[in-house]
Amino acid sequence: MSEADELRAWLIALRIPGLGPGGLREALAAGDGRIGAALGRLRRPAATLDEGAAAWLDAPDEACLAADLAWLAEPGHCLLRCTEADFPPLLETIPQPPAALFVAGDASLLLHPQVAIVGARNASPAGLDHARSFARALALAGFTVTSGMADGIDGAAHEAALDAGAATVAVVGTGPDRVYPRKHHALAGRIAAQGALVSEFPPGTTARADHFPRRNRIISGLSLGTVVVEAGLQSGSLITARLAGEQGREVFALPGSIANPLARGCHRLIRDGARLVEEPAEVAEALAPSARALGAELAGRLARPDAPVQAPARARGWRDDPDYRRLLDALGHDPASLDELVQRSGLAAAALSSMLLMLELEDRVATLPGNRYQRLPG
Repeated sequence: MSEADELRAWLIALRIPGLGPGGLREALAAGDGRIGAALGRLRRPAATLDEGAAAWLDAPDEACLAADLAWLAEPGHCLLRCTEADFPPLLETIPQPPAALFVAGDASLLLHPQVAIVGARNASPAGLDHARSFARALALAGFTVTSGMADGIDGAAHEAALDAGAATVAVVGTGPDRVYPRKHHALAGRIAAQGALVSEFPPGTTARADHFPRRNRIISGLSLGTVVVEAGLQSGSLITARLAGEQGREVFALPGSIANPLARGCHRLIRDGARLVEEPAEVAEALAPSARALGAELAGRLARPDAPVQAPARARGWRDDPDYRRLLDALGHDPASLDELVQRSGLAAAALSSMLLMLELEDRVATLPGNRYQRLPG
């Protein structure tokens, strides 16, 4: 099957009414990971698809598929599939993982250690300030800030990361071509240009209430930890925090005044076992071991995708890893961008991102504004 035929098959599968990511993953598993074989199995009578799904498979909407392909043909757009080596490994460990993600921007950021910052849409001025300060500090510490591009805390976190010259990931509950809320149209453009805008919903999908809880599992699933800044007792951010806990991820909550209704959700999280944090450094310190492990694993896997599996860098020690030596040699003495490092080292951008974070945590590399990196003495 050609790449074009395979992509078309994926788009057909992702739009099968009622199938969902779980059903598609089951069909892929039965078809040895091949999308053509998966569609063949789904077309069999034994697949027991409902009438709408069967009708779609027999005669998919060609205009709809053409629109999907047109969106994917635009620069910086891609469909990241669960059968690919660079599909985010953290998502494979969560309940009901997505089967594919539509991405506008830098898809390699989904492999970078991330921290989710979420909270109330109607946040207080103090809450917005806290979101900005945590996002900026964590971005400068080497984490990619991830959120849902909602009003309030989400938007403040994205903007602060971007203003710090860092990347940010937005997971949305609409198609990747739709902006919700509409006031964030400019923000969405900045995120796609400087980070990544992500959705499991195909282009053209409008905002629906049930899409946002589904979106939340991806926000928490991509992240090593979730920071809740402000949340009322009925806040959707508590759903993200609950999902993070169920996924085995760290949950952090900022305390607030007992007179502030938007602090009550955070206080409940703290009572239920979330870490109380007052400074971004507490989050970075708690997540540093997981970030090192993820960075080393990805560097070993992505830098040599065709080589036999070797012991990860964290076991050998990064100082003994020839790819880390190539990276340090490529850095030289002057700041360099990721694109420059790709050209100098010959390593993949996704692998370099993970390696740079590990070196930053080891105080060998500093991140500078404009997504540039500086080698430190040592």
